[in-house]
Amino acid sequence: MGLVKTVKFKDARYLGDPRNVVKIFNEKEVDELILLDITATPEKKPIQFDLIHEIVSEAFMPVAYGGGIRNLEDARKMLALGVEKIVINSYSVENPSLITQAAHSFGSSSVVVGIDVKKSLLGKYEVMINGGRTKTGLDPVKHAIHMAQMGAGEIVINSIDRDGTMTGYDLDLTKLITSAVTVPVIACGGAGTVEHLGEAIRLGGASAVAAGSMFVFQGKHRAVLITFPEMSIRIKVFES
Repeated sequence: MGLVKTVKFKDARYLGDPRNVVKIFNEKEVDELILLDITATPEKKPIQFDLIHEIVSEAFMPVAYGGGIRNLEDARKMLALGVEKIVINSYSVENPSLITQAAHSFGSSSVVVGIDVKKSLLGKYEVMINGGRTKTGLDPVKHAIHMAQMGAGEIVINSIDRDGTMTGYDLDLTKLITSAVTVPVIACGGAGTVEHLGEAIRLGGASAVAAGSMFVFQGKHRAVLITFPEMSIRIKVFES
């Protein structure tokens, strides 16, 4: 597994060995890492438990993991490795009862639902699964409400259209979700500046913000340079 960053869920760019990158983020005193295997579900690959264990062992901060978690046993094995939270995306749509089962078994604070959203040409938001490859016809607000009712302790709302663009979060989408649910919402997709992070909190109502490209690319040529700003708002580094 190599660490990559996408733009609009495409054109994945290799960043390096995830174990080495985690060591750098340790030094930067990152608050939390969200590690997602973006090929596990779409390509039906088995979860790389041994590698996840190595990454978690290197991390000084809490780690959340998502990608290919299909059942309660996958979730149990992942948490036993030291992962603090599991992130369930596609299977929250295909098998919503998994969220309730996991919340009852491990506590809702350990269960995060990831919602990938794309806007149509007519401006309608739709939930996408399988790494953004498959349309669901689901409205993200209704899905978020359903997931909170099923037991999700947090929701990560990720704008596919803003992913990797560094042009700012989709604040309209973020606000729609945060206004509809009482569980914490993590805004993701589009962060490029510290100001963007603050906007997601102040204007979007997010409880936390996740970012990837902002922390690994520098300059107009997007040179890879791991960095992390000093600030007081709650940030989660989001990597694939």
